[in-house]
Amino acid sequence: MLGGDVPGPPGTARPPRRRRVLITLVVVLLAFSGATARLFVWPDQGMPARVDAIVMLNGDYDPLGVALRLARERRAKYLVVSQGTRASHFGCPRPVPRVRIICFYPSPATTQGETEFAARLAARYGWHSLTLVTMLPQASRARLRMERCFAGHIYVVTSPIPRHAWPYQIAYEWAATVKALVLQRGC
Repeated sequence: MLGGDVPGPPGTARPPRRRRVLITLVVVLLAFSGATARLFVWPDQGMPARVDAIVMLNGDYDPLGVALRLARERRAKYLVVSQGTRASHFGCPRPVPRVRIICFYPSPATTQGETEFAARLAARYGWHSLTLVTMLPQASRARLRMERCFAGHIYVVTSPIPRHAWPYQIAYEWAATVKALVLQRGC
């Protein structure tokens, strides 16, 4: 017997061990690739004509431009803008006619802090629906975090990111999603 293969009953052929390992690796890679595509590349997104509030999460690649466009289209009465940290480059935007703008610094300065703050605003103002504006790879995790804090309808609209940013963003989002699923399960 070579290679550690153990024969099966007569008339059955077991694939060599290396082949089983290779098949398993291919299946795991395909599952990982499919999950990555579904969660970070093509997440659920879109919104109805109107919601109670638009909530922009701090991030790169111009989520503010997307949030302001939606506000100018009068898709909500409120625009909530996360300032991230005091070092972030987004300032509170100029007024938009017939839209109340609320700018804030989340505590902690994370997606979790942003969704907790947005949920408190939703309770205060009686919101039943909101749209999160974030960069494309963060959409699924942002929705997950918001669903834990807000019982209303949650929609997501994203800003695109450049091709060169994808490898880092996918690695970051996998780590942050695992953290949200395993370590930070509450609102």
